[in-house]
Amino acid sequence: MSFKGIVRELMELKDGIGNISRRRFEGRRWRNRGRSHIAPDQGPLYALEQGKWADLPPELLLDIIRRVEASETSWPARTVVVFCAAVCKSWREVTKEIVQTPEQCGRLTFPISLKQPGPRESPIQCFIKRDRATSTFRLFFGLTPSEDENDKLLLAAKKIRRVTSTDFVISLVADDFSRSSNAYVGKLRSNFLGTNFTIYDSQPPCDATVKANCRYSRRFHPRQVSPRLPACSYSIATVSYELNVLRTRGPRRLHCVMHSIPVSSMQEGGTAPTPYSFPHSSDESFSFQPVSQVLKDPTINFSSTSLSEPPAEVSGEPLTLKNKAPRWHEQLQCWCLNFRGRVTVASVKNFQLVAAVEPHHNVPAAEQEKVILQFGKIGKDIFTMDYRYPLSAFQAFAICLSSFDTKPACE
Repeated sequence: MSFKGIVRELMELKDGIGNISRRRFEGRRWRNRGRSHIAPDQGPLYALEQGKWADLPPELLLDIIRRVEASETSWPARTVVVFCAAVCKSWREVTKEIVQTPEQCGRLTFPISLKQPGPRESPIQCFIKRDRATSTFRLFFGLTPSEDENDKLLLAAKKIRRVTSTDFVISLVADDFSRSSNAYVGKLRSNFLGTNFTIYDSQPPCDATVKANCRYSRRFHPRQVSPRLPACSYSIATVSYELNVLRTRGPRRLHCVMHSIPVSSMQEGGTAPTPYSFPHSSDESFSFQPVSQVLKDPTINFSSTSLSEPPAEVSGEPLTLKNKAPRWHEQLQCWCLNFRGRVTVASVKNFQLVAAVEPHHNVPAAEQEKVILQFGKIGKDIFTMDYRYPLSAFQAFAICLSSFDTKPACE
């Protein structure tokens, strides 16, 4: 039997995922009962539900998962690797140990991969679909949309217009944009003119001293808010578009200050902050202020529309990105950039971002020329997005979303 067959058989066995799902259902059923009900002891039951697959010799288990991970390198076949992590706790720990970050292997596997820096050499290629009717944007993995539309969804965003600003709420799923959901990963907020944008993350950046802004909407009663899922926002980056005062024709000019990424990450031997889990996961490593203390804080504004927390402070100077200057084509009478075939339609939204560094930053010349983020149009409401180290998929997606907002003062 092939290793792929072994994993598929695991997913169908009752002592595998079925028992885990049933155990979660039983847990929810007992939690929904009143306090007078006594739940049975789940300790011995958990050991039985692990099944024979949890008792495999560590050497054999390591070899199986390593071979499966090496053979399934693209989606949707890479789903099998995720299945391995869902069998039981021992399989999950081994799978997490074997699967490398996108920076190391150039592949996306678990949801946390979307918060980790991309590969240093070849970029990860994605595309964005815009739905004008619902004001939603979906990020998919791959070169272009497939004919059967069975593409791997990475992130989704919903545009919400407010009186003085515009929000793009970013989620792991395409049908849930609530900030109280486990799928919420962050958001992008613009100013009134659409010239300045702030990227907010749902979790604090690694190796950064940042002040969390935990606010709870009035729509929720304090007892309904879980202390493990506070509505926190951490400012990790700002995107600025230059004002076009003279109304001259030309491409947009933008700068991105990545407060959570130090400029030293672009130096030889430098590293970018890399998270390894979400705050609401079982192996949570971040601690939040209890709800009771948050509600007693008189400085908290219970408005869901105002955010005033300072940006994250990394050790050292933050990395700044700028758009690569296009050249004027005399024959075509337009501004041109070399997108290497990834962009086919002229648009004011098209851009390429490179590192804006000074000589004293000691960044190699080759790194200064590399395109870190590339975004452009290939069809009606379809755009490509290619990103690489030190940006993550979430950061790159948020920067690209800023181009979809109206900018009357920049054009």
